Amino acid sequence: MTLADVARRADVSLATASRALNGSARVVRADLAERVAAAAAELGYVPDPVAQSLARKSSNLVGLVVHDIADPFFSSIAAGAMRVAEEKDLVLTLGATGRDPDRAIALVAAMRLQRARALVLVGSRLTGDDEAEERLAEELRRFAADGGRVCAVRQPGLPGDVVQPDNRGGARQLATALAQLGHRRVAVLAGPEGVATSQERVEGFCEGFAAAGVDTSGVRLLRTAFTRDGGYAAAAELARDPGDVTCVFAVSDVMAMGTLAALRERGVRVPEDVSVAGFDDIPTLRDAVPALSTVRLPLEEIGELAARMALEETPGDERLVVVPTEVVLRASTAPPRG
Repeated sequence: MTLADVARRADVSLATASRALNGSARVVRADLAERVAAAAAELGYVPDPVAQSLARKSSNLVGLVVHDIADPFFSSIAAGAMRVAEEKDLVLTLGATGRDPDRAIALVAAMRLQRARALVLVGSRLTGDDEAEERLAEELRRFAADGGRVCAVRQPGLPGDVVQPDNRGGARQLATALAQLGHRRVAVLAGPEGVATSQERVEGFCEGFAAAGVDTSGVRLLRTAFTRDGGYAAAAELARDPGDVTCVFAVSDVMAMGTLAALRERGVRVPEDVSVAGFDDIPTLRDAVPALSTVRLPLEEIGELAARMALEETPGDERLVVVPTEVVLRASTAPPRG
């Protein structure tokens, strides 16, 4: 198979196929690069690995793969990574997976075929699909074998360096703070099953309650989408049957923003009727009313750290950096009435 065969299968020009597979100062659009990568895989076309290695050494591309760029959690991390790329006169190429494991694999393959010098992968590990996780790991191993370096912002388990937010520890600290305010009946708005970040935060919260001497049977778990609309829907459901809940913990700030909107529309006062807390400390919280209590993560600094680690030429073992958190109590939380 030749490069021309790949170009015909992908329905792109020969020049575009060449740029996608062999590297170029002109960056190929992510969707076209994915098509070329898929066509090359279908036809069994393999570029010369020696040429790949040489091209990568002079590449000015850094790949960044996130779940959802519209989510301020990911866009803040992207901003930090972009600063590092600009500082080093490199071009950052961004792709969003929409939490689709197959798209994540395709994007990594596209970054590899575009000869990205380094790759930053941001997003929670999705448990329950070991086959997809192994396929992603294999694609990352190919990326590394071609001379690229990888740093993931997520749980350990993939090849490359890891920057891991202390999700469990932060949620544990928040539960302790809420228990000290007097809360004993808390609704936890969690993401879907299989999202490791959500699960870590739920488990950490329950651990914190238990350590504070609070009966964890008072924790009411509602699963929803890991989005603003997911938080809105879960809070609307809770408002229909609040029971004796005095506080809502949404496992991400974007979910907490949806929670505040749903409660406000239904006449539930925060924090007079129910307290609300989130996790991440995203920049848009500056405009939340009331100001949202949360667990702070230095998101832009995380992006900078991951990009620097991915771009460092350091031989040896893969590295793990755990990023500490800080509980920030604001106006959305108060002692329960009565």
